[in-house]
Amino acid sequence: MRMSTWIRQHLAALRALLVLTVITGIVYPVAVFAIAQLPGLDDKADGSLLERDGKLVGSSLIGQSFTDADGQAMARYFQSRPSAAGDGYDPLSTAASNLGPEDIVDTAERTSLLTTVCARSKEVGDREGVDGTRQFCTKNGVGAVLSVIGPRDADGDVSRPERVVSVNEHCPAVPFLREFRGVAVECAIDGENYAVGRIIPILGDAPAEAAVPADAVTASGSGLDPHISPEYAAIQVARVARARGITADQVRELVDAHTDGRTLGFLGEPRVNVLELNLALDERFPLQG
Repeated sequence: MRMSTWIRQHLAALRALLVLTVITGIVYPVAVFAIAQLPGLDDKADGSLLERDGKLVGSSLIGQSFTDADGQAMARYFQSRPSAAGDGYDPLSTAASNLGPEDIVDTAERTSLLTTVCARSKEVGDREGVDGTRQFCTKNGVGAVLSVIGPRDADGDVSRPERVVSVNEHCPAVPFLREFRGVAVECAIDGENYAVGRIIPILGDAPAEAAVPADAVTASGSGLDPHISPEYAAIQVARVARARGITADQVRELVDAHTDGRTLGFLGEPRVNVLELNLALDERFPLQG
């Protein structure tokens, strides 16, 4: 290849690089930014931020907790769903727990997903005055799981147990079952490994349809979900009304006003934006004194 041809090719490549850099690196971003500042688009482009009295209070796209300094739910506010992002709703640590339905046995290092769900359901039930019991949960809010120890048959079942241990109830707790297949159920002793037994979750007598909805006891995939289900909002109405000294119908009116339907009429589920609802409560029914 002649030197002049080589130089012309490289000069053409350099010109293309400069032109594309200007178009894609300057013109296009500036054009998109300018369009985003048009009335009706600027709010969403800037992060859907919400302000009250000139103070930034959050974003309608990112959930937040409504708890006091001790981490207790504030009675006057609707509560969000749990979050697994950092210490809760941390945009820099967006994540899920990555635990699945087979995570049912507590360990010394962490609580199982089942016990976490059971504990949350009991807490929400106690707070909202509804039945917090759940299938596969004990009355005390831990996973109802047994380790059945003894010889196994061809199907892996233990027809004649030698020991039965409630693995998530540590001594001196009283096991949720007195006996299983004729053998007294023991509480778990710290440090002992019960994996040798067959692990059996117990259904229990809780209703198939729990009064505490699933979004009240499980975190979203991102950990940042700003919404709750209308069902979770409904069981919180009475508490919020009492705390603010207003009627339940007044609270329901605001809940309905802040309930969005399915996207495009068929995608997802109806949902309630918790931050927007709580801000509306403060604006319309401020606490006196």
